[in-house]
Amino acid sequence: MKDSLKQLIFPLLAVVAAFVVGGIIVWIIGDSPLLVYELFATSAFGSIDGIGYTLFYATPLIFTGLAVAVAMKCGLLNIGAEGQLVVGAFSAAWVGLTFHSLPAALLVILAALAAMVMGGIWAGIPGVLKAKFGAHEVITTIMMNFIALSLVSYLTQYHYRKQGDPILETYPIAEVQGDAVVGPHIPRMHALLAPFHIGFPKHLPLNLAFLLAIAACVVVYIFLWKTKWGYELRAVGANPSAAEYGGISIARNIVLAMAISGMLAGMVGINEVLGYRYRYYDGFSALYGFTGIAVALLGRNHPVGVLLAAILFGALNRASLFINIFTDKISKDWTVVLQAIVILFVASEAMFRMGAGRVWPGRSGRADAGAVPLVEADPETAAESLIREEI
Repeated sequence: MKDSLKQLIFPLLAVVAAFVVGGIIVWIIGDSPLLVYELFATSAFGSIDGIGYTLFYATPLIFTGLAVAVAMKCGLLNIGAEGQLVVGAFSAAWVGLTFHSLPAALLVILAALAAMVMGGIWAGIPGVLKAKFGAHEVITTIMMNFIALSLVSYLTQYHYRKQGDPILETYPIAEVQGDAVVGPHIPRMHALLAPFHIGFPKHLPLNLAFLLAIAACVVVYIFLWKTKWGYELRAVGANPSAAEYGGISIARNIVLAMAISGMLAGMVGINEVLGYRYRYYDGFSALYGFTGIAVALLGRNHPVGVLLAAILFGALNRASLFINIFTDKISKDWTVVLQAIVILFVASEAMFRMGAGRVWPGRSGRADAGAVPLVEADPETAAESLIREEI
């Protein structure tokens, strides 16, 4: 855990540096950096409403950030989280519409499972193509994105949309009647906190999915660092040749990593369909799947880092509207620029470490003091290093 915390130091420095550069950009444009950052802090964290919306915006990014992180731990780049979350969300709505006669509690469980399973299947297909035929996962997952978006849009428009509805969305699986929701849904935060006599505004969309996202961080951490399967998955990502020499199946772990990655991305549908809109809404994703890549990079592919990075990006999303309204010359696009600067600084870490002569070949830019250059070692030595080292 101590080593994991050390891994987060550079991303933290990158965020601070990015905020400094962002302030300089604001000053050059002719506005006040102090005002911009005051608006950022107060709108995102200065009230219950701000915190509620920040965490709500962060919830899908936690899922997609974890999805990308798990794949990266196996040496894979899952560009398809966008398609996986779309099929997951549609599957949750489909279950609610198809089996509407079942009890609401059972429907919630089935819909949540459907979102995860379909996301896992959608990511598992590129995993199988990679493991069996060597097809590059970046290409196949991008293609699967287009297929998912087109297929789900077709099904929504021609089979599950109310006649005459100008919005491309399915029939609702639950209805809001006054302050109550009738039908399969997961509770919002005000309902969860009510038994503890903690006041929370009813209008805030933050719901149980945020707690599920935190639970997913814990489960992913335990899986990756405390189980044999997680160790094997990380071993394949660290050095496939050495892992295979040690008896670890590369193909099995590629498929496993992609399937778990897709399941995590599919859980975005739980938040969207069961906790927020109570239907599938075409185009609901604000590019969560692609932003999840940035979240994973900033969080160093560690669940704690992903959680913190997702909250940062959620705060920027929340603050963008206020910055757009209450500043003279800065638009909401400034927050997107700031996100890009953060990622550029994080990506430049390898360059800084290379200058210090600490990057070893074959370690994906990882620079641990005293690390063995596994690619250059013979397979037996490399395998023994992997077995002894806690990757």
